[in-house]
Amino acid sequence: MKRQLSAALMASLLLCSSGCGKTPSPKEDETLHILATTYPVYLFTTAITQGAEGVEVSLLVNQQTSCLHDYTLTVNDMKAIEQADIVVMNGAGLEDFMSDALSHSKAPVIDCSEKIELRPAQGHEDHDHEAEYDPHIWLTEEAAAVMMSNISSGLGTLDPDHLTLYTENLSTAVSALPEDPFRDRPLAHPYLITFHDGFQYFAQDNGLTLLKAIEEEEGSEASAAEIREIVELIREYDLPAIFTEKNASDSTAQAIARETGVQIYELDLIMSGEGIGIQPYVDAMKANYQTIRDALQ
Repeated sequence: MKRQLSAALMASLLLCSSGCGKTPSPKEDETLHILATTYPVYLFTTAITQGAEGVEVSLLVNQQTSCLHDYTLTVNDMKAIEQADIVVMNGAGLEDFMSDALSHSKAPVIDCSEKIELRPAQGHEDHDHEAEYDPHIWLTEEAAAVMMSNISSGLGTLDPDHLTLYTENLSTAVSALPEDPFRDRPLAHPYLITFHDGFQYFAQDNGLTLLKAIEEEEGSEASAAEIREIVELIREYDLPAIFTEKNASDSTAQAIARETGVQIYELDLIMSGEGIGIQPYVDAMKANYQTIRDALQ
């Protein structure tokens, strides 16, 4: 089961935010422009920078999407990268689509995946874009805390005038993260079959077994063998439900549901949204927990 965020962890996170260094050269408007690559990173960065005067955080990829494997930078994206003073990225290979653009950027980069134990990618066995590591690290609160620590530490080094504020905001944001949702009320069926490969960290962090994860994309739907395997797993484990991702295809899941009678529930990768700060992340994670409980209890 997921370890609770302990006082020792909090102390280590705050310690990571004590560095100082040179401030990036400001643009003509004297505003420090921070570019967050994805919505989870944007939420974490705005949580850390809350109340910092002269600091502006913008979001690069702001669209409903279930993955970024085939994302292509737009002209506006290129301009945003060029104008950024600091780039905050998820890391772990999630932003491979912007590696060339970053190589031509002078902005320092904060990699949120540092100090996180990455797990091998799942669900890409039949895809050309198979990744070495699973980049969906934000779907565990313990990793989210480390990601925010990396942001706080990096910004504190690059913008030392706001070091104390960043450190205080880190403590506040980490304290707001949910604790183990299934510790006191274990699930009757702690098994997941998902139609997206992004829930490996989520499952392992919450004491769930991910039996099968399939990444469905246009032109690479689940094979007949995979469908048979899923049907057999549903019957073997007497599963009441399978899970899709809200921005992904559910055609195969619907077909399997018709054959087996299982219910389909929708989980959120938190790859898009409208809010800022830590609360939208907390709300989305709690909604995922409630969905899991409704489906498997």
